[in-house]
Amino acid sequence: MKKILFPLSLTVLVGCQNLNQPEQEQQSANIVTASNNDVFEALHADESVAVIHPREDVEIPLTEQDDIQVVDNIWVRIQSQLEFDIPDNSKVRAHRDWYAKHQRYLDRVAKRSEPFLFHITEELEKHNMPMELVLLPVVESAYDPFAYSHGSASGMWQFLSGTGKQFGLKQDWWYDGRRDVAASTQAAIKFLKYLHKRFDGDWLLALAAYNSGEGRVARAMKANARKGRPTDFWNLKLPKETRDYVPKLLGLAALVKEPEKYGVTLYAINNEPVISHVDIGSQLDLSLAAKLSGLTVDELHALNPGFNRWATPPNGPHQLLLPNSKIEQFKKSLSSLDEKDRLSWQRYKIKSGDSLSVIAKRFNTTVSVIRETNDLNNNVIVAGNYLLIPTATQSLDRYATYEQVRQSKLSKKGTGNKVIHVVKNGDNLWDIGRTYKVSGKDIAKWNGFAPKDMLRLGQKLTIWTANDSAASGSGNTVMRNIQYKVKSGDSLARIASKFKVKIADIEKWNNLNRSKYLQPGQILKLSVNITSI
Repeated sequence: MKKILFPLSLTVLVGCQNLNQPEQEQQSANIVTASNNDVFEALHADESVAVIHPREDVEIPLTEQDDIQVVDNIWVRIQSQLEFDIPDNSKVRAHRDWYAKHQRYLDRVAKRSEPFLFHITEELEKHNMPMELVLLPVVESAYDPFAYSHGSASGMWQFLSGTGKQFGLKQDWWYDGRRDVAASTQAAIKFLKYLHKRFDGDWLLALAAYNSGEGRVARAMKANARKGRPTDFWNLKLPKETRDYVPKLLGLAALVKEPEKYGVTLYAINNEPVISHVDIGSQLDLSLAAKLSGLTVDELHALNPGFNRWATPPNGPHQLLLPNSKIEQFKKSLSSLDEKDRLSWQRYKIKSGDSLSVIAKRFNTTVSVIRETNDLNNNVIVAGNYLLIPTATQSLDRYATYEQVRQSKLSKKGTGNKVIHVVKNGDNLWDIGRTYKVSGKDIAKWNGFAPKDMLRLGQKLTIWTANDSAASGSGNTVMRNIQYKVKSGDSLARIASKFKVKIADIEKWNNLNRSKYLQPGQILKLSVNITSI
């Protein structure tokens, strides 16, 4: 039985963060007003933003035979269609040579791509896209559909939420299409086609825009045009990550096209499909689906990484990706399964004080599922009545779903006292960090987003602090961040005395020089203990 390695549990490997959001999403967004087993192995640690690989590699049985002889190698098919001109410049050479020196990395990524490479190759051919794009998931995520970045990009193609929705990727409590390989590949093709047209058929500009946003690339082109300078990729003033992103893909393409020239081998993969989608008709417990197909839950989830919870979504997609060698067994077993046995059910007696949201949280489901299951027109429930609740067939820790693994990883990132901060109107990372005496960058890291990402009203942030009183607001210390408008006659000493803080702290919080006078109307940021003023 041939098996391939695939991400399963908490390892950090390599990738580069994708900023492929439309221009409206590129906000310096940390202000809300209204509303490891391994360390990072970055391609070039000083040049790329690493993505996180929350799951270690798991072996997936793709065939029933061991040591299959590869007769028709898909890399030959790919090599014959590589068409980009590869410039001989220092950046391209540097990335090409890095890949050439890391054969083990190339092998690991190629093995991870094995279930999906044939499908992606077929789709690129069908849409008449450059075959170099089959290598883009290497640059984006090391071919890991579970990968996510601190910038909240997710999946093999590293889509941000808004961009994913814009190009048709469904995202809800049950399912995230950004991690569904087939769905995200279609979305990536649509997005890249759009960018290719947007930049008049220039693929290098399209790729740069995929990484850093079309607005940023367009502005860089306009700036050059005003100065009479060339507007091709190589002459644009773009973020360092983007200036490396395109050469990285070109360097990898050069190596794949002529591996012998650079002293590497490409892990052989048969030029044939090894997985297919199977229509399952309606919601199905993933543990049961694994049993019916002869796979473990981990193996099933590795092929179907879009599922967030213990079952497929109640409203679809109603399909599973399975090894072709397992499909006949799965279909036969599924056809003999009674509809009521697809999920486990619990009859729950409503208690005084219950609400649908409380019950949904208790049973790891959603309000909409309970309402639909019980034909409820609204959220009104009556104590003493009964509800029928769909539940997991096994203990939830047996499923190791994406959200479980990710949240487990995040909860272990810090040391000291763990505090949950609920984002309020007006919060930003600077203020929150001052309250808990931690850095905003650490808060972002602990919660799996970028420091510039938008905070959401009601969002729960995990914060690790060594100061119990400052963190919890208990005892005699309740810290708050305020803005103080300087009045006529104010001085640093007078303000410090009024709010019982140090002059040096006011200077540090506001980047002030003591020798310069304050100006009436000037706004100062202060972190104060409101119980002492």
